[in-house]
Order: sequence, then C-alpha cells, then structure tokens
Amino acid sequence: MVDEQLSAFVSRDGAALLRFAYLLCRDSGRAEDLVQDALVRMLRRWRSGSVADSPLAYARRVITNEYLGWRRLRASGEVALEHDAAVPDAAGLVDERDRVWRLIGSLPPRARAVLVLRYYEELPDREIAAVLGCAEATVRSIAARAFHTLRGVAVAEEA
Repeated sequence: MVDEQLSAFVSRDGAALLRFAYLLCRDSGRAEDLVQDALVRMLRRWRSGSVADSPLAYARRVITNEYLGWRRLRASGEVALEHDAAVPDAAGLVDERDRVWRLIGSLPPRARAVLVLRYYEELPDREIAAVLGCAEATVRSIAARAFHTLRGVAVAEEA
C-alpha cells in the first residue's frame, strides 16, 4: 500500500521534482541524484505515516536540504564538476535560429524551397528536382545562389 502511494506520487510529481532540483543545482545528473535521495528518505518516512499529509512539500524540503548539504560538502573539500560556462544559453540559440529563419525567409520562394527540402526534409538533389520539376543541376545552382545571398546578407548585418 505504501509503495503504491509513493509510486503514484512519483508518477504525478516526479517531473516537477526533477525540474525543481535542476533549478537548484543546474546539473541534470546531480538533480537526478537529489530526487532519488529524497525519494529514499520519503519511503522511510512514508512508512511511519509522517509524510502522507503533504508529500510534495516534504520532497521539496528534502531536496533543498540535500542540495545545501552538498554545497557545504563542496566547500569543505569535495570537488565537483562545474557546468561548462562556454555552453551558450538557450535564449542565444533561439535568437540565432530566429535570425536564420528570417534570412531564409528573405530568399526567393524557389531558393527557400530548395534549402528547406535539402536541410529540413533531408531530401537528395534528385528528389528535390522531382518536387520542383527541374534538373538536378538547377537545384544545385539555386542552392549555391541562395548560400551566396545568405552570406552577403549575414556579412552586411554584422557590419
């Protein structure tokens, strides 16, 4: 019965706990460890009946305490891997993706179609030619001109 209740709790709130732990430590592996440790502690307490009233609040508290304890351990000599600062944040990736799509959107329709079919749909030139009703050499020529245009626009934007 206790195991079923805990399983239901994990099914319902496990993802939220994992997100919470990740926001604390900013490391997915450590976040998983924090949640797992919290669930082990919860199982012990659940059997005694002291967690059943508000398991989510208890889990958050255990995760927070484990995280803070881990930070204290690091300060006392434990060495942990830090998050790589060179990794771009998601906002920068979204901005770059938006910029690329705006550049592609500025191309003539056939050029845009060639690039989308080639890189988004991953079609070979033969199939792109069949879709557009032209020769394979025409597809390659359109793609080359599209890239030339994109390079020119990108250089102009950076200047």
